[in-house]
Amino acid sequence: MKLLLTRPEGRNQSMAEALSQRDVPFTIAPLLAVVANNEADHEHKKKLFYQSDIIIFISTNAVEYADIALSSAWPKDKQYFAVGQATYCALKDKGIVAFEAPESCQQTEGLLTLAQLQAITGQQITIVRGVGGRETLASELADRGAKVDYWEVYRRACPQLDPHTPYEWREQAIDTIVITSGEILANLITLVPKELFAWLHACHIIVPSARVYDQAIAAGFTRVTNAKAANRDAVLTALGLQD
Repeated sequence: MKLLLTRPEGRNQSMAEALSQRDVPFTIAPLLAVVANNEADHEHKKKLFYQSDIIIFISTNAVEYADIALSSAWPKDKQYFAVGQATYCALKDKGIVAFEAPESCQQTEGLLTLAQLQAITGQQITIVRGVGGRETLASELADRGAKVDYWEVYRRACPQLDPHTPYEWREQAIDTIVITSGEILANLITLVPKELFAWLHACHIIVPSARVYDQAIAAGFTRVTNAKAANRDAVLTALGLQD
């Protein structure tokens, strides 16, 4: 087994360290670029953030780019929530105590089961995320009586890739690819030439959710495992490498 790690720049270290400890070979190739989103309504959205009762973070990038925008001046009088374990840990690193989606479902659907998000009529909620994404969380919270706004602190882009790089992946005998978002999967398919699709579709694909699993199956992959989360331990378990 040889893995391809595809998270954005700087987000693959934890997984790389775990694989090195287990003597599992890997290659790192970020297939998603993340940059700050400073749109015209940025200051208005930041003001709403400070006025909110509940603040929900969708990803570690949301935490990092919010921290930059806030100059690390986090309000303490809020209820903070994290969709997954990695996001929870990113908030903890900033000194923020948050509620976390249950371990059995580290995604939107799991977060919505938390008792603290049931009786929220009249509450002001800000969801901190990147540009775009699913509307399920905001819709359900609004149905429960909350007023919901987004603060989109970053945006995603498809990185530039040397055209020969996918051929090198095949030559390196990469047979397992860790995908942590639907955007990364879409970029992988875009960046790999069609003549390499036989190799690509033969690879074992690790995905973080049922939604991305369905996306992978629809794209022609047949060896797909749903890790049910994007954090390191979930991926290691899906690979059969967890101690």
